[in-house]
Amino acid sequence: MMEKKRRRDLMEEEETIEQSSELIEQVIRVNRVAKVVKGGKRFSFSALVVVGDGKGKVGAAIGKAGETVDAIRKATEKAKKNMFKVPIVNTTIPHEVIGLSLIHI
Repeated sequence: MMEKKRRRDLMEEEETIEQSSELIEQVIRVNRVAKVVKGGKRFSFSALVVVGDGKGKVGAAIGKAGETVDAIRKATEKAKKNMFKVPIVNTTIPHEVIGLSLIHI
């Protein structure tokens, strides 16, 4: 049973590697977070990353780590796992219009 799980994990890793070659990654924000402890302040970083393929699949995630590079890497990995499809019609995102104002001149 463990072998099946390992094979499945390997297949998922290969799939994410194949997807990563065609994905666009964008770092939105990196924050420095301070935790006050007995000896002073302990700093860590959180990063917000958005990943997409430019064709309607998008993922976003936050990663936290002691270094910025690690936080960005963690956020990118999470974003790739949490991708979802955004409906696109003629290069726009369709949405319902709430309220309508009529202007009379």
